[in-house]
Amino acid sequence: MFPSSTCALSAKTWWPDMTYLAKPKLHHPSLAKNRVGYTRRDYEGKISTLCAGCGHDSISAAIIQACWELDIEPHRVAKLSGIGCSSKTPDYFLGNSHGFNTVHGRMPSVLTGAYLANRELIYLGVSGDGDSASIGLGQFAHLMRRGVNMTYLVENNGVYGLTKGQFSATADKGSRSKKGQTNSDAPIDLVTLALFMGATYVARGFSGDKAQLVPLIRAALAHQGAAVIDILSPCIAFNNHAGSTKSYDYVREHNEAVNRLDFFPQREEITAEYGAGELVQIRQHDGSVVNLRKLHTDYDPTDRIRAMSYVQEHAARGELVTGLLYVDADAGDLHEQIGTVEQALNTLGAAELCPGSAALEKINASLR
Repeated sequence: MFPSSTCALSAKTWWPDMTYLAKPKLHHPSLAKNRVGYTRRDYEGKISTLCAGCGHDSISAAIIQACWELDIEPHRVAKLSGIGCSSKTPDYFLGNSHGFNTVHGRMPSVLTGAYLANRELIYLGVSGDGDSASIGLGQFAHLMRRGVNMTYLVENNGVYGLTKGQFSATADKGSRSKKGQTNSDAPIDLVTLALFMGATYVARGFSGDKAQLVPLIRAALAHQGAAVIDILSPCIAFNNHAGSTKSYDYVREHNEAVNRLDFFPQREEITAEYGAGELVQIRQHDGSVVNLRKLHTDYDPTDRIRAMSYVQEHAARGELVTGLLYVDADAGDLHEQIGTVEQALNTLGAAELCPGSAALEKINASLR
C-alpha cells in the first residue's frame, strides 16, 4: 500500500505524461530535402518504446533512409503488421502514411485485400519470426505464391520477445536460450521457403549492417512482385548471449555476404566503375537498375534453384548468407495474373462493378 501521505495524489502523478513520445515537428531549415520536398525527419514516426539497442530500431532507421532516398511521398505508402515486437515498429517510421495493425499472423491476408482494392499504393508489410514462421506460416506462403506486389520485411530475432524469450520457429537447432535451455527443433528458414513458394525478390540482411540493408530495401520497394527480406535482428534482452545464433557477435562472425548492392531508380544516370567480371547489372520491371558487385564470383542471383542450394549448403556450415539472393527482373504481380483493370477497384462505381445479368451470363458461359 502507498504511504498515507501520498493517497491524495492524483493518478496523473503516478502515471507519467506520455506526450514525450511525440517528436517535435519543428525542423531546422538547413535539413536536406529530397526531390519531392521532404526532409528525412518527415519519414520518421513516434519515439520507439523498444529496448535500447534493439535491432528492430535499426531496421526502422533503414526504412526511413530508403524511402527518403527513393523520394517516396509518405501518404503513398500503406504499412501493415501483425503482432509482436516487430509489429510495433511501423509506429516508429512513416508517421504520415497509411497504417493497419492486424491480428497475429494475418497481415498477409489483410494486405492482399487492400492491394486488390487499391493497387496505387506502395505496400510494406512488417512482421517477425513468430508472426510469420509460426501462426502466420500459411499466410506467408500463399502471399509469396500469389505474387502480391509488396515488400515483406521479417524482423527475425529467433525468440518471442513479448513473452519473455521462448524459442521461435526460426531458432536454430542446438542454440541456447538466455536461461540455458537448448532448442531441439529444426528451424524454419523463411528465405528458403520464400524461394520455394515463388517470391521474385529474395534477400537476407542484418540490422547491424545498414550499408547493406538500405539498398536491399530500396530495390525491394521498386520491385514488381512479391519481395521478401529476412532481416536478422538480435533481441538484446533475450537472445544476445553466447550460445545464441542470432546475437550480434554470432552474426558478425558468421556472415557470408554474396554481393554488394547498388540501386539506381530509372530517372537517375547509371554510372559504375567496376573491373571486368565484377559487375552484374539487373534491370527491373519499372526500368530501375540493380548493380551487384560479386563477392563470390560463382554466385548467380537469377538462379532460383541454385539460390536455395547455396543457402542450405552454407547453413550446414553454420554460415548466414546475406545479400540479394534471388531476383526475377521480369516478374509480374497478382493484378496482372488475374487480369484486373488498371484503375483501382475501390474507385469503380456501381455500373462497373455490377454490369448486369447479360454480362454475368457471358462470364458464366465462358466457364462452362
